[in-house]
Amino acid sequence: MKNNIRTNTLLSCLLICMLLAACSTTKKIETLKPEPDEAASTAYQNTHSFINLPVSIKLKDVERMTNSSFDGLIYEDDDFEEDDLKMKVWKEQKISITNENGKLKTVIPLKALIQYKFSARNFGLPLDDISDIYLNGTVTLISDIGLFNWEIRTNTSLKSLIWNEEPSTNIMGQKVAVTSLVNPAVALFRSAIEKSIDQAIRETLDFKPNVLDALQKISTPFQMSDTYESWMRIIPQELYITDASLKDQTIFFKMGMKCIMETVIGQQPPTVFDQETIALKPVTEIPESINVSIAVISSYKDASRVITKNFKGYEFGEGRRKISVEKVDIWHKEGKIIVALEVSGSVEGTIYLAGYPQYNRVTKEVYFDKLDYVLDTKNALLKSAQWLAGNYVLLQLQEKCRYSIASDIAEGKEMMGQYLHNYSPTKGVFVNGEIQDIELDRMQLATNAMIALVKLKGKVFVSIDGLE
Repeated sequence: MKNNIRTNTLLSCLLICMLLAACSTTKKIETLKPEPDEAASTAYQNTHSFINLPVSIKLKDVERMTNSSFDGLIYEDDDFEEDDLKMKVWKEQKISITNENGKLKTVIPLKALIQYKFSARNFGLPLDDISDIYLNGTVTLISDIGLFNWEIRTNTSLKSLIWNEEPSTNIMGQKVAVTSLVNPAVALFRSAIEKSIDQAIRETLDFKPNVLDALQKISTPFQMSDTYESWMRIIPQELYITDASLKDQTIFFKMGMKCIMETVIGQQPPTVFDQETIALKPVTEIPESINVSIAVISSYKDASRVITKNFKGYEFGEGRRKISVEKVDIWHKEGKIIVALEVSGSVEGTIYLAGYPQYNRVTKEVYFDKLDYVLDTKNALLKSAQWLAGNYVLLQLQEKCRYSIASDIAEGKEMMGQYLHNYSPTKGVFVNGEIQDIELDRMQLATNAMIALVKLKGKVFVSIDGLE
C-alpha cells in the first residue's frame, strides 16, 4: 500500500514537472514562407496639366537675322518701257529694328541708282539721253504684328523715304531737279520694299522648328531614379497660343501645352509626341497652374529596416506568454505586402502576415490595412500557440507595422524641383517653376518597392529665348 502511494506521488510530481516544463519551454514553429513574386511595370496616368511656354524673341535677334537674309541688292526695276525709269536699290548699312509704340520700326539706310531716259521728243534733245542719278537715303517702315497659325505676320507700310539730297541730274550742262520724275519709281519701290520686309520677317521668325524641337526634348522621358527605374514622361495633347505683341525690345506671345505628366516604373517608356499632328489653337488666355504627379519610392529593404526599428525594445503578448520581434522583412506577393516577423520568446521562428498598404494623411504614415496571418502561419499558431493566433497580439503587432514617409515626400518634392530650376533640355530652352500644394494620391506596389503617388500643384514656365 505504501509502495502504491509512493509510486502515485512520484508520478504526480513527474506530471507536474512535465506540465511546468511544457509551460516554460519555448515553442519552435515551422511555417512556410510565401515566396515573393514580380509586380508588372505600371504607368501612373494623371489629370491633365497645363504648362506655360511663354516665347520671347528679342528684336536684336530679329534684326541680326533680317540683316543676314536681307543684304546687297534689295530692289531692281530694269525696264524703261512703262515709265522711262530703271532703278536699283542696295542696302548700304545695317538695318535697325526697334519697338515704336507697340509696332515694329524698321530703318534701312540705302543707296540707289536711278536711270532716267530723257526722250528727244519730250525734251527737245537731238537724241534720246539716259542719265544716271545716284542717291543715298533712309527708308523707314512701320509694321503691325500678329500671329497666324505657326507664323508671325507683319503688315508693313512705308512711313518715310528721305534722300540725303534732292534728286537731280545734268541736262545740257544744267543741274535740274528731277524729284517729280523719280516719284513714279519710288512708288513702285515702296510697294516692293513693304512686301520684301514682310517676307523677310516672316521667314526670319519661323519659330515652329524651335518650338517643336523643344517639345520633342521635353517629351523625352527622363530618369528620376536609377535604382528604382522611375521615369517622368510628358505627353503633349494640345497647344494653345495667344496673339503676339511687342514688349520693350522683344516680340512676346504665350503658348500653352495641355498634357499628361506621369511617372512610369520599370523600363524607359517611349516618347509619345507626334510633331506632324499637333496643331495650335488661338486663345486669349493660358492657364498658369499645373498638376503634377511624382512617385515617392520606398524600397522594401528600406521599409523593412525602418519597421524593424519600431519593434526594438517591445514585447508582445499577455501574462507570461510573450514574444519579441528581432527582425522584419517585407516583400510583394499577389498584390499584397508580406510582413515576415522573426520572433523570439515564448515562440521562436518566423511568422508571416499579409495586408494592403495604406496612407494616413494626418501622420504621413504608411500602414497595412486588413493585416492578418497568412493561412499557413495561422494554422501553425492554432496548433502550437493559440494565444498568438488571436486578435489581441495581432493588433499590437499591426500598430508597429507602420512608418513615416514624410521625409520621402520631401525628397521627391526636392527631386522634382531640380527640373524646375533653369533646367535646359535643349539650347535656348529653359524650364523654371515652383511647387505649391502637395498631397498623396494613392499607393501602388512594385516588385522591389512601394510607390506613393504624390500630387503636386504649382507653376511651370518653359521659355524659348533666342532664334538661330
